[in-house]
Amino acid sequence: MTTIESCRNCQHPLSGKYCSNCGRPAKLARVNAHYVMHEITHVLHFEKGILFTIKELLLRPGKTVREFVTEDRTRLVKPIIFIIISSLVYSLVTHFFHLDDSYIKFDDGQAEKAVLEKSTLALAFAWIEDHYGYVNLLMGAFIAIWMKLFFRKYPYNFYELLILMCFVMGMSMLILAFFAVIEGLTKFPVQQRSGVLFLIYSCWAIAQFFDGRKVMNYFKGFFSYVLGMLTFGIGLVLLTMAYDYVIKH
Repeated sequence: MTTIESCRNCQHPLSGKYCSNCGRPAKLARVNAHYVMHEITHVLHFEKGILFTIKELLLRPGKTVREFVTEDRTRLVKPIIFIIISSLVYSLVTHFFHLDDSYIKFDDGQAEKAVLEKSTLALAFAWIEDHYGYVNLLMGAFIAIWMKLFFRKYPYNFYELLILMCFVMGMSMLILAFFAVIEGLTKFPVQQRSGVLFLIYSCWAIAQFFDGRKVMNYFKGFFSYVLGMLTFGIGLVLLTMAYDYVIKH
């Protein structure tokens, strides 16, 4: 009597390499070097072209992201993965060359005082410097809110604008990482000066996403970016102050 194997996931009778009911493979492949490499390339989306993603975001960022949002989402690295990996690359580069990796600058005197007092704000500063990927995502959300306000005539929702900022800020981190490498190799202080290029790129990308032919869109992109960063910083300070007040009282 022949025993018919059943799917381990849904218990449906198996008749091939895959379950005809849920699509699961009949037998799992062994975890080996090939499996690990496949998982890494899958996460980083190498098979779809991470170099292609960087090239497109460098040459025509706004148009590329607009196409991703409205037409084709298979050609680029996924936005959340992209911003986290880009931020990680920046952190690794600055750590390797022993550079100051605090591209988000706070007042040194206030930061030192906060550390001495062991305030929540000091802990927040430390968390930011260790988690740029998540912080960039949060800042992108604040910038997206301001974009939604300034570009309210365009038919894009908050989440689509957040996707734009994931790509823009991820690419900006790679730009900063590039200048960090130059500074690390030449000892010439170019990393901090690259912040201007960071801002110019972001404004250009935002304006191009909506309509790069309109000069006003570049100003709107600039104010969206600056106000987003400011409100993120102010919100962080107010939140930590409120937390400290509640704890102390």
